Amino acid sequence: MMSQEQNDLITRTGAKEPCGKMMRHYWQPAALVEELEGPRPVRPVKLLGEELVLFRDDEGRYGLIERHCAHRGADLAFGRREHGGLRCAFHGWLFDVAGQCLETPAEPAGSKLCQGIRQRAYPVVERSGMLWAYLGDATPPAFPELDCFVAPDSHIFAFKGHIGCNWLQALEVGIDPSHASYLHRFFEDEEISAAYGKQFRGASAGTELPMTKILRDYDRPIINVEQTEYGLRLIALREIDAERTHVRVTNQLFPHGVVIPMSTEMTITQWHVPVDDENCYWYAIFTSYAAPVDKQKMRAQRLALYDLPDYTSRKNRSNDYGFDPQEQATATYTGMGSDINVHDQWAVESMGAIQDRTREHLGQADKAIVQYRRLLREQIEKVRVGEQPFMMLDEAHAKSIQGPAAMDGIGPTRGWETYWMEVDVKRRRGAPWAAPVPAEIARQVPHLTAAE
Repeated sequence: MMSQEQNDLITRTGAKEPCGKMMRHYWQPAALVEELEGPRPVRPVKLLGEELVLFRDDEGRYGLIERHCAHRGADLAFGRREHGGLRCAFHGWLFDVAGQCLETPAEPAGSKLCQGIRQRAYPVVERSGMLWAYLGDATPPAFPELDCFVAPDSHIFAFKGHIGCNWLQALEVGIDPSHASYLHRFFEDEEISAAYGKQFRGASAGTELPMTKILRDYDRPIINVEQTEYGLRLIALREIDAERTHVRVTNQLFPHGVVIPMSTEMTITQWHVPVDDENCYWYAIFTSYAAPVDKQKMRAQRLALYDLPDYTSRKNRSNDYGFDPQEQATATYTGMGSDINVHDQWAVESMGAIQDRTREHLGQADKAIVQYRRLLREQIEKVRVGEQPFMMLDEAHAKSIQGPAAMDGIGPTRGWETYWMEVDVKRRRGAPWAAPVPAEIARQVPHLTAAE
């Protein structure tokens, strides 16, 4: 258990909060690129508790500025996009992407008032189908060379979804390997050929055995947690028999990301981004190591489940997440359909807007959560005393963070330690975009990574 003070420390991300100050050292997903497509590329954004407006000017530059006009506080989300910036509809004050006021048209001719007016603004960059914002005061860090950032646009697909709770409990689902055997349990296995774009519905590497059957039949995994140069690596082992063990490798990418296997050919890199202390978005980049991503199919699958423009699940708290007791008895463990994002959303929203961790009781299966919280507290303290936190990368060090490897497969019970690395190396060799083999894996399996 932890105290209320400790719980507040690791959950609250406002600008004056210790965790919020730490979060502002990192790039944050602010929107999908597709959200600013169309005739009026202007959207309100709430990020780390700050009310902002995101827009693309008539030269194609992105701006993220304070939502309420510096003049008298009118809402710039309703502003007019014109003359190189965003113009307030109240009095016509015009702001560029850097927040500089360019015009104050109601003032007398020759007035220099606008020169001293600046709207709070943050830098924005486009990366892998998402728009990233840096809300800190220091020089923004470099992006690591993650697979999702290295792969070409043809081999990635980005999406997001809203969750009505604190970011931390949403993240902690992603570093909890044991829950998949229950929360995402399916009582029947569908055809693997129909599994494209659906997590936990395909086959594990090296077998035609569906992941759903493995998770259902082997529900007491052995969990290993290792600290890495990017965060944590989680290895969940489900022994099938003396010869075969199911190995699932996932990663925690500091501060609030996870990298997980989706299928034998695809991974998901996901960030749990605080909107405020009681809401968050999951942003995900699906990365294919084989054929180009069928973006049309994957988008259609998700738009059938989510409402725009806010990317809210159609199954939610207001309709009991679609709960059907007959389905719970015969088809799925939750009775809430086949979308595992709905399962996760129910689980974390049911804890309350901010989980009361003073009442929880953790066990061996929660070792990754315990270790992550320790890492989080350590980095918050670093920022408090004026030091740089973990994963605050410059260009040189960014190149050293590659991958990371994530896989799901059935390997040898003796020898699983190198099996998962071998699977990752072979997959990378087949990637048309020539993904690099992470240095740590290259060191451990030189016989596979040597040039042929």
